[in-house]
Amino acid sequence: MNVSLGLFLLGFYFVLESSECRPSSPCLYPPAQWCRSAEKCGVQKHCFEQKADGLNQTDSPVEVALYYESLCPGCRQFLVLQLYPTLLMLHDIMAVSLVPFGNAQESGQKPPYTFTCQHGEDECLGNMIEACIMNLTQFSFPIIYCMESSEDVIKSAQVCFQLYESKVDWNTVMTCVKGDLGNQLMHANALMTQALNPPHQYVPWVTINGVRGTSTALYLFIYPKQGKREPACVEVLLG
Repeated sequence: MNVSLGLFLLGFYFVLESSECRPSSPCLYPPAQWCRSAEKCGVQKHCFEQKADGLNQTDSPVEVALYYESLCPGCRQFLVLQLYPTLLMLHDIMAVSLVPFGNAQESGQKPPYTFTCQHGEDECLGNMIEACIMNLTQFSFPIIYCMESSEDVIKSAQVCFQLYESKVDWNTVMTCVKGDLGNQLMHANALMTQALNPPHQYVPWVTINGVRGTSTALYLFIYPKQGKREPACVEVLLG
């Protein structure tokens, strides 16, 4: 049966109350091996087949953008425990953009810009590293997941990068971080964050297809092309 993607957005709503939250990796295996080690990792439910018979691959994916800070406990918890596992399940119909900046402040009228981050200089460094990784490699989300799920985001960066990326040298990342490119990437993230409408009130802040949601959940449904409002394939709750 031919099906097309129907999207009902009830949005996301987040309240950051647990500043002491320190999420850690749910499994010693890297995410790429979860489905091969599903029992040990406890992720059997994430490893089922997502292919619906006749799925229209020309449908545009749902675009989810996460505005966050690299050392924000609530951001780390959401990225590690909710967003990344959902992307593993729905990668065929979901595209994710990460914008590390959040509640940081930018100063300066021209480059090099100066940034002041909510959780200090280490967070500015983490934001910059993740921005450079996204610019330099197509494997950025697994790398950033690895960093954010570790005990120390900054110290784990090189190990996580080398785990997933073999073609780009770590020194290239640090050249970006310390140079004009990293500064420009963070400036671009600042502009994207400042352009949010409505403005973000806290982080993590999520938009879906460019629109901020208003309630507590995001449902992704795949409906028959004829339009009957009955889930034909997948129902996923985030948040």
